[in-house]
Amino acid sequence: MADCKKASNLNSIDLSSPDISTSVSLLKQACMDSGFFYVTNHGISEEFMNQVFTQSKNFFDLPLEEKMKLLRNEKHRGYTPVLDELLDPANQLQGDHKEGFYIGVELPEDDPEAQRTFYGPNLWPDSDILPGWRQTMEKYHQQAMEVVKKTARLIALALDLDANFFEQPEMLGKPIAVLRLLHYPGQVSEPAKGIYGAGAHSDYGLITLLATDGVSGLQICKDKDAKPRVWEDVQPLKGAFVVNLGDMLERWSNGIFRSTLHRVLGNGQKRYSIPYFVEPSHDCVVECLPTCQSRENPPKYPRVKCEAYLLQRYQDTHADLSTYNKP
Repeated sequence: MADCKKASNLNSIDLSSPDISTSVSLLKQACMDSGFFYVTNHGISEEFMNQVFTQSKNFFDLPLEEKMKLLRNEKHRGYTPVLDELLDPANQLQGDHKEGFYIGVELPEDDPEAQRTFYGPNLWPDSDILPGWRQTMEKYHQQAMEVVKKTARLIALALDLDANFFEQPEMLGKPIAVLRLLHYPGQVSEPAKGIYGAGAHSDYGLITLLATDGVSGLQICKDKDAKPRVWEDVQPLKGAFVVNLGDMLERWSNGIFRSTLHRVLGNGQKRYSIPYFVEPSHDCVVECLPTCQSRENPPKYPRVKCEAYLLQRYQDTHADLSTYNKP
């Protein structure tokens, strides 16, 4: 049965608004409806965002052999080639028609925390080849986290929690935060043939902050069990980030807040996007919040440790590294 398609109408949250109650109300409505919304007046300048996208494009313009020198490692840092990731094996004939680059929390190898699964040193292009590239990405990594923290405060209030709930040490105090540069080379997606820019999936963690270059392609499906599925286009909003909730927040909220299926369809245009995936600390145990359960509404999901859950999801969706011949 063919999928249906329509336009989506997402709420927009002004992060600089002094009217907190209205912002929380708009956000709560969005989180219960689709788990997707825009944030505006977030504090990152348009000029700097243009710089980040320019540097991203500079990397993907390098010869493949140069990019393969930075092939992702066991800690999921570095380059992911086209077709490396398979997000929807039930419907995809082959992997996603996109290439990417993972940048995580930077820690030197001699730091004891660097032994953790998702911590450690990043892989960086040579500064002679891409001058200023590392500095730009590290600055963006830090600024994006500030936007996430502002958004997380509103999410906490929407769940009837203290505004600083997600800033506890075991959550955003020591987060697993992964910046991912993405390039869709222009392949036209053909869902009927199992060819996608990015297959249908939900994100794994707490929240994702998405910057796009203005080229459309992102779609969401509010009801994954509908037949046919109805896919809604999420149009880029100039100067705004698209925010979506991840699986862990759905589990925390006992299903009240939504981690929604989404995908990317290529339309023949090159497309660049930059998702920033934010998860709690390695040791954080995700379990139903006290404000989201009752005798009539007991916890729906078992407790899960963040590190184990993430590791399994990454292993399920990425090609085995042994399949690549490293240069």
